[in-house]
Amino acid sequence: MKADPQAQRRLLDLQAIDTTLAQLAHRRRTLPEHAQLDTLARELSALEDERVRAQVAVDDLDRDIARLERDIEQVRARKDKDQARLTAGSGPARELEALQHEMTSLTRRQTDLEDAELELMEQRETAQSTLDEVTGRIESTRARRVEVEAAREKTLAEIASEEKFKSSARTPLANDLPADLIALYDKVRENSGGLAAALLRGGRCGGCRIDFSATERNRIKAADPAEVLRCEECRRIMVRTAESGL
Repeated sequence: MKADPQAQRRLLDLQAIDTTLAQLAHRRRTLPEHAQLDTLARELSALEDERVRAQVAVDDLDRDIARLERDIEQVRARKDKDQARLTAGSGPARELEALQHEMTSLTRRQTDLEDAELELMEQRETAQSTLDEVTGRIESTRARRVEVEAAREKTLAEIASEEKFKSSARTPLANDLPADLIALYDKVRENSGGLAAALLRGGRCGGCRIDFSATERNRIKAADPAEVLRCEECRRIMVRTAESGL
C-alpha cells in the first residue's frame, strides 16, 4: 500500500489521540474510587449486620424489662390490697397472720424482681451504648461514601470532558486521511493492543522496540517514501520522519 508521506506522518497524530483515549478509558475503569466504594459497601453491609444484632439485643432487654415491670406492678398491687386489709384489721386472726406472711413474701419477691430489673437496665445501658457506637460508625462510613462518590463523579466528568475534546479532534483528522490507510490503521490497532502506528527512529521500530538487522535497514532505506512500511516483527505501521535516522 502507498500513501502520501505527509498522510503517514499524520497517523502519528491520530495514534497519539487514540492512545490518550485508551488511557482515559483505562483510567475510568480503574479509578481508585471504584475500589474504595466497593470496600465501603462491604463495610456498610458488615456494620448493618452488626447494628441489627445490637438492636435485637436492646429490644430483647426492653422486652424483659417490661415483663419485670409488669410483674413488679402486680406484686405492688397485691401488697397494697393486703396492706389495706391488714390496716382495716377485719377478719379472723389466723387470716390476718396469713396476710402478714404473704406481705413478707411479696416484699421479698418485689426486691428480687427490682434487683433483676436493675441488672437488666444496666445491661441495656451497655447494649444501647454498643448500638449507638455502631450507628455512629455507620453514619461516618456513609458520609465517607458520599465524599468518595463526589470525588468519583468529579473525576469522571473531567475524563468525559477530555474524551469529548480528543474525539472532536480525532474525527476531522481521520476523515482527512485516505480511507484505505485508515482502514489498515484501524485493523492493525485492533490486532495490536491499540498501538497501530509507531515512529521509526534510530533504526528501531517504535512499536516493539526491536533493532533492525542490516538487511532490514537496507530494505527500509530503499523503500519508496510513499510505501506504507510495516514492522516484520510486530506488524505495526512504521512512520518515517526526519528522526528515523535512515
